Amino acid sequence: MTRQIRRDVRVEGVVQGVGFRPFVYSLATGLGLAGRVGNDVDGVFVEIEGPGPQVDAFLVALRRDAPPLAEIERITVATAEVSGTAGFTIAPSEAGGVRRTLVSADTATCADCLRELHDPSDRRFGYAFINCTNCGPRFTIIQDVPYDRPFTTMAGFEMCAACAEEYHDPGNRRFHAQPTCCPACGPQLSLVPRNGDPITGCAELLLAGKIVAIKGLGGYHLSALATDETATAELRRRKHREDKPFAVMVSSVDEARRLCEVDDPALLTQRARPIVLLPKRTELAAAVAPGNRHLGIMLAYTPLHHLLLEAVAAPIVLTSGNVSDEPIAYEDDDAFDRLAGIADAFLTHDRAIHIRTDDSVIRPSGVVRRSRGFAPEPVSLPWRADRSVLACGAELKNTFCLLKEQHAFVSHHIGDLENYETLRSFTSGIEHFSRLFDIRPQVVAHDLHPEYLSTKYALELIGVDLIGVQHHHAHIVSCLADNGIDTTVIGVAFDGLGYGTDGTIWGGEFLLADRTSFQRIGHLAPIPMPGGTAAIKQPWRMAAAYLDAAYSGNPPERLMGPDSQQMISLARSGINSPLTSSAGRLFDAAAALVGVRDTVNYEGQAAIEFEQLADPGEQGAYQAAILDGVVSGVDIIRSVAEDLLADVPPAVIAGRFHNSVARIIAESCARARDEHDVSTVALSGGVFQNMLLRDRAVDLLTRKGFRVLTHSRVPTNDGGISLGQAVIAATVK
Repeated sequence: MTRQIRRDVRVEGVVQGVGFRPFVYSLATGLGLAGRVGNDVDGVFVEIEGPGPQVDAFLVALRRDAPPLAEIERITVATAEVSGTAGFTIAPSEAGGVRRTLVSADTATCADCLRELHDPSDRRFGYAFINCTNCGPRFTIIQDVPYDRPFTTMAGFEMCAACAEEYHDPGNRRFHAQPTCCPACGPQLSLVPRNGDPITGCAELLLAGKIVAIKGLGGYHLSALATDETATAELRRRKHREDKPFAVMVSSVDEARRLCEVDDPALLTQRARPIVLLPKRTELAAAVAPGNRHLGIMLAYTPLHHLLLEAVAAPIVLTSGNVSDEPIAYEDDDAFDRLAGIADAFLTHDRAIHIRTDDSVIRPSGVVRRSRGFAPEPVSLPWRADRSVLACGAELKNTFCLLKEQHAFVSHHIGDLENYETLRSFTSGIEHFSRLFDIRPQVVAHDLHPEYLSTKYALELIGVDLIGVQHHHAHIVSCLADNGIDTTVIGVAFDGLGYGTDGTIWGGEFLLADRTSFQRIGHLAPIPMPGGTAAIKQPWRMAAAYLDAAYSGNPPERLMGPDSQQMISLARSGINSPLTSSAGRLFDAAAALVGVRDTVNYEGQAAIEFEQLADPGEQGAYQAAILDGVVSGVDIIRSVAEDLLADVPPAVIAGRFHNSVARIIAESCARARDEHDVSTVALSGGVFQNMLLRDRAVDLLTRKGFRVLTHSRVPTNDGGISLGQAVIAATVK
């Protein structure tokens, strides 16, 4: 007779709400094993006993054949005494103790549910809330853990007999699927103010040129027909969104290929279903993405979206349900109030959203905005923190981060902390994450800038150790953590601005950095910002300041604007003209000079359009002096000006400018390697969202023999700052 053995198994990671218990049940019963499986605050526990070979086979299959949404971080196995248990059961969830379990992100509708959605013989045919253990809402409906229906916004929907039978059947795909429901017992759609079928009615409105607010997984979207110039222009007018591109939703990869160049379909079809920025092939309405070579495109990710796109049979704009710069609306009353002046109708439903979550945005090179579909799954670190940390992030593109042990829980996208509603989203998000992951921060990290609302929030906390973290050090350590690297690097932090340790505004920095400290070993030469923050919104001010420096106070009249001399006088006076080494402001100056734009309507617009203008085939570059690590951006601007005076085409100038900055990066890093014997470079900061610059810098650095680190799991922009802050604060004693 084969010897009986027993093992107590602990499975940690994203293992709740992903069908792990039914998977274990089916695996165990299929092998004829006894015991039980259950959820608790740590993840999933399994008690398994039976013949040794079968138990061994079970343990092998446990990781190998795990459900598609499971993310197993660790399996621990302990030997226990055989108890003689008969049969295998699923135990009630255990809620007590310190929580360590992870929470799954919201997941796009799976293929099985889509088949049922389109099957006239299925009882969920055409039902906009179909889901199972392999797909559907997770993070946006979870109120507490363990992840069971009473702790979600589905608690008020009592399952009908048919759904309850599936829910309790271990052989069913919906076994213990917490949001499971059907038309008889689940959420219902409504179209306000119209009667009739909501999907059909919404499609008719869109096709008639109307704007509809649509309630999604993480909040409301505003939608219009993407081929309708009048409707998209009107949406832009009502939303006060002058130029920033709209995202577009399509029904299939084939439709995406018709509109864009899709080299890697997996970017679109991954379970997060993010917005993917891709080169355009076909123009939609001009107001969708004015003056932009790329289109933000995503596939349908909820049953509602699938049904609506089938009814419309055309791509639709799907942009955040807000007025520009406000947080996305997610509560029904607030949405009806704030969006009433924008939307002609509302396609809504009665399942509450617990926490607002914007769509994620990615490029083929990495994440631009990490939110729905990714949050709150953690960034796992190769080291273990001794203390729990809250990192409050930056002011723009804010995220916060809670760090415990080896898990960094980077939040969903919060946005720009410029108004009360966004700040409330920030504070309520911290409370929610703290509760979900049972983290009581011992250390709170914040930016050095005293006027950031995230900094002010941190400074008001009591009973914690406060650690101020320099903005660009946080950028570089964020890149290290993103890559799971723990070493000293040459950090190139190029962005719009960050508070420096010398009281000036940094942003074009070369650092020698690791997790604990940094040394500023180089930077762009500082230039005044005439009018302070006004220079960010009016790039022509930076052009005037750079021209004054480039021509020693006597810039060419042909390149001067009507108010340039006034700005030069302001810059020379030093009044409201702080010095900055910002790479972002250097890009602004060049963009304004070549005529891209004098004012911007959203952050980084001039630099983005300058990149779009650049001739990618241009190989020329300008020279710039580097003295004791200080790079003369003035030299580059002087060369730009000389080319303009020689009537060189703007696209050529833009190409040469990008090549010049890439060469400056490579040359400065080579000098730093000679001096400090470090051969790994980390690139971080919002300027490296510029793919032309990033790719050319990486290519030049690689040719010089550097190991180059860039971002992939968190954004290179300020959305990744909180991760770097958290790691630094956890390391500093």
